[in-house]
Amino acid sequence: MKGIKNGKIILENGVLEDRVILFEDKIIDIVSEKEYNLSTIELMDVGGNFVSPGFINIHVHGCSGYDFMDEEGLEEISKDLLKTGVTSFLATTMSLEFEKIEKALRRIKDFMLRGRYKGLLGVHLEGPFISKKYKGAHDDRFLIDPDFKLIEPYKDVIKIVTIAPELEGAEEFIKKCCKEGIIISIGHSGASYEKTIKAIEHGAKSITHTFNAMPQIHHRNPSVLGAAFITDVYCEVIPDNIHIHPYLYEVLIRIKGKNRIILVTDSNRACLLGDGEYELGGQAVIVKNGKATLKDGTIAGSVLKMNEGIRNFYKNTNLEMWEAVKLATINPARLLGIYDKKGSIEAGKDAEFCILDEEFNIVDVII
Repeated sequence: MKGIKNGKIILENGVLEDRVILFEDKIIDIVSEKEYNLSTIELMDVGGNFVSPGFINIHVHGCSGYDFMDEEGLEEISKDLLKTGVTSFLATTMSLEFEKIEKALRRIKDFMLRGRYKGLLGVHLEGPFISKKYKGAHDDRFLIDPDFKLIEPYKDVIKIVTIAPELEGAEEFIKKCCKEGIIISIGHSGASYEKTIKAIEHGAKSITHTFNAMPQIHHRNPSVLGAAFITDVYCEVIPDNIHIHPYLYEVLIRIKGKNRIILVTDSNRACLLGDGEYELGGQAVIVKNGKATLKDGTIAGSVLKMNEGIRNFYKNTNLEMWEAVKLATINPARLLGIYDKKGSIEAGKDAEFCILDEEFNIVDVII
């Protein structure tokens, strides 16, 4: 048995001090150092820093020069995401020829079956079932109408599918995915308010990078955002202060509340590297001053680290630190249906911890 002492423990409803977390592969208990005999425990002193649950990133394309669409790099991405505090994640794909998407799905499935890294929870399929008008950095040559038969062989590894509900066949696709336990996220879409509401009624649970790659609210066309704001769907947010103005973080909190926002990075292979020219979905991406764009200026993902994203959100809202952390731990765990295993520091859950200083810098990660 091991223990973590001298830490400010971030719980679901606050911060706990003067306690020791006991764990092996699972969290065993949180005890008082004075009342529990710790003489046989291997203790780690975290020096008064914060102890957070490991972060969960449901929308990330890669880092450290690797992308999940590459022929290699799964282990490197999995390890290097730990540097950002992320202990669990969904490998997010891009729109390419479907044969290449299938190859990526097979590689990821095999990697998971071999148990090389338990933090890889599955796949977020972002494209090719999205709108050409709101494609963002996706190459419209590879965008197609949804067909469940295409993804059926991989339904055990695909956890989320981003879809534009206005596409031909989308309604039946959404129903089928929800029946099979695949989460539908609405994004890269120009769907009307009515079409979006219908998708939510059929089971869609999330909005992909809210505000981005969709029409903005108009008083005669509330569209995807209008539907998102009056229903209980989760809303992804990329808090890099580039994708959306940081003022909107607090606006979104007041509209959706603290339980329906999920922080994501949408980071590409340039994350953890510097400025330069990279590749995403077969297209050249230029990173300059921390902003990633295609050559035509279209934003192409981010280089955001999750710990920095939580810090950005925290500093631009009225949230407490533990409340900001919740948006990258508890909320994604609940969306994915794994809150019984991950997302908070409680007895019986996976022993995955992120040690943070008060500026959200990563001091250490324990898995």
